[in-house]
Amino acid sequence: MGTRKRLKMNKTITIAHGNGGEENNELIKSIFYKHFKNEILERSEDAALIEVEGKTAMTTDSFTVSPLFFPGGDIGKLAVCGTCNDLAMMGAKPKYLTCSVIIEEGFATRELEKIVRSMKQELAINEAIIVSGDTKVVPKGGVDKLFINTTGIGEIRKEGISASALKEGMSILVSRDIGAHGACIFAAREGITLESDLETDCASLYPQVQALIDADISIAAMRDATRGGVAAVLNEWAKSSGICIEVEEQNVPVNEHVQGICEMLGFEALNLANEGTFLLCVPKEDEAKALDLLRQVHDNAAVIATVTTQYEGRVILNSSWGTKRFLDLPTGELLPRIC
Repeated sequence: MGTRKRLKMNKTITIAHGNGGEENNELIKSIFYKHFKNEILERSEDAALIEVEGKTAMTTDSFTVSPLFFPGGDIGKLAVCGTCNDLAMMGAKPKYLTCSVIIEEGFATRELEKIVRSMKQELAINEAIIVSGDTKVVPKGGVDKLFINTTGIGEIRKEGISASALKEGMSILVSRDIGAHGACIFAAREGITLESDLETDCASLYPQVQALIDADISIAAMRDATRGGVAAVLNEWAKSSGICIEVEEQNVPVNEHVQGICEMLGFEALNLANEGTFLLCVPKEDEAKALDLLRQVHDNAAVIATVTTQYEGRVILNSSWGTKRFLDLPTGELLPRIC
C-alpha cells in the first residue's frame, strides 16, 4: 500500500508510527521529507555530513507552547524562528538545523503537516535546511500533543557580538513594540476574546540582522527578548558587562492591546515574552543609522536606553513622572508554555 494512501486511512498518529518500521518510514517520508526535502536529508544517514566555512555558532532549543496554534503562528513557525533567531543574534547566518519531534498518540496528521509547512516557510526565509531529525510517538498523556526540539548551526558573518561588550555611552534600541507574543499566547490559552487583531510577533530576524551587517553598523550586542522579555535581556547584559543600563520608560513601544492586557491582568510589558523582537546595542554614533534601518521593517522601533556606570550590574527604569526604580529580573511563573 502506498504511503499517501495509507496516511489517508490514518488520520491520527498511532504508536505504530513511532516503531521504526514501515509506518514510521511512511510518516517521515510523507510529511517530513516531503516538506524538508534536500540532498543531505534524503541520504538518510545516521548523521548528516555538512560543510561550514570559518567560525560557526550553534544553539539548541525545545518548544512546548500551548496552544499549538495561535494568532499569527504555530509551534512549527516558533521552533524555526526561535533557533534561527538565536543564531542571528550572534551575527551568524542560519545554515543547518536538526528537528526532533515527540508526538502524542492520537495527534491529527493534518495538524502535524500544517505545522511542518510552517517550518518550511520559515526555513526558506532564513535560507536554511533541515539536515537531520528524529520522530518519537508516546502513549496518550505522555506529552501534551507535540513537543519539538531544534538545533541550529550558522556561519558567523560578524564577530565580536557579546553580552559582555557593552560600554558607557552606548545606545540600546528595540526593533519593534514589545510583549505581543506573551500577550497573544495568554489570551489564546485562556480563551480571552479580544476586540483587536493582536498577533504574535513571531518572525525570522536574520534579514534585519543582515541589513545591519551590510550597513557596517558597529554592533556590540544583540539579543531576542524571549522568555523574561526585555527586562531579562537588559539585566543579563548589565551583569555580563558590569555596567548600568538606564531605560526611558516613555520611549518603550507597547501596542495598545498589549498594554490593555497588562493593565487588566497586572502584567508588566517589559517582562512579557517576544519571538520576533530584539534588542540592539550600538555606539552612540551609529544610533541614528541603526534606528533608520530598523524602522524600515517596523516604524515603531525605538532607542530605549543608554549604558552608564551609575550602578554596576543594575537596570534603572526612568519614568515619565521623573521617578526612578530598579528593573529587576522577572520572578515567579508569569506566562507558562509561551515557547
